[in-house]
Amino acid sequence: MVVVGADVHKRTHTFVAVDEVGRKLAEKTVTATSHGHAEAVMWARERFGSEVVWAIEDCRHLSARLERDLLTAGQKVVRVPPKLMAQTRASARTRGKSDPIDALAVARAFLREPDLPVASHDEGSRELKLLVDRREVLVAQRTATINRLLWRVHELDPAHAPKARSMDLAKHQGILGQWLATQPGLVAELARDELADIVRLTEAINAVAKRIGERVRALAPTLLAMPGCGELTAAKLVGEAAGVTRFKSEAAFARHAGVAPIPVWSGNTAGRVRMTRSGNRQLNAALHRIAVTQIRLDGLGQTYYRHRLAQGDSNREALRCLKRRLTRVVFGHLHTDHQNHQTACQPAAA
Repeated sequence: MVVVGADVHKRTHTFVAVDEVGRKLAEKTVTATSHGHAEAVMWARERFGSEVVWAIEDCRHLSARLERDLLTAGQKVVRVPPKLMAQTRASARTRGKSDPIDALAVARAFLREPDLPVASHDEGSRELKLLVDRREVLVAQRTATINRLLWRVHELDPAHAPKARSMDLAKHQGILGQWLATQPGLVAELARDELADIVRLTEAINAVAKRIGERVRALAPTLLAMPGCGELTAAKLVGEAAGVTRFKSEAAFARHAGVAPIPVWSGNTAGRVRMTRSGNRQLNAALHRIAVTQIRLDGLGQTYYRHRLAQGDSNREALRCLKRRLTRVVFGHLHTDHQNHQTACQPAAA
């Protein structure tokens, strides 16, 4: 088996091939275009045959096109977390940093962690990720604009400052707009412009949220039925999982999500564990929201959390255990929704 590590950039991609023990065999740099990707595939086939695994540093905005082109060409693709690549490079005998050094570190990182999830085509999860990311960008823009507007209002008259967290509501936007219309001067003019931006961004956010809701109800109805899992959280889980079938087990999914406990004991502290700091932090945050919500609701989550507390766990340890347990449930729901969606997409028998 030959592993080809890829260091991706905006204009070029550098590939380094290694054997099963990590010895460098060859390297190649191509342009970051579909033509360049096809050139890299032909290079790998001519040099190493068909037994090739492509290990790509997981930089979604830079590596997405490369992944799609490789998968379309029938290649096996594995995503390597940047943190894992950096650790491998830091422990290597070769010092310094360059594109070939980084690509070599990516390939050797895969050899050190052969159970990394493979990449796969999943248009449904990709669409949800794009929509969720777009909504988060719009929300961040609106938050920054609201903060600027509040300072304008404070400068004009602090008594007319809107209620906290109310500027996403049409009622409070209208009230503030009516008052600003009566105020003279440049500060009021800028405030009116920023309020108009907030109204526009709110409409865009609501429109994207509606699309997310429609899409996630079609793709993940089982996951949505889970207590504490709303439409945005479900969309985040589906989008960041990027195809649940690429994980060989729920334990691998938990490790990817950063909720699998790792041992931190020595000597008399035998058995102690803590939550890993690695993994997909977006998946971790989504699971955290479900766990915190279930703790407040009557149900199995709250019962399990209280059971862990009664066993002597701290609040943090009990929450960690609940998140790990919920990961198993989420993994099962994602598989169920995937199978149901695949069955529904199959044509009916004649």
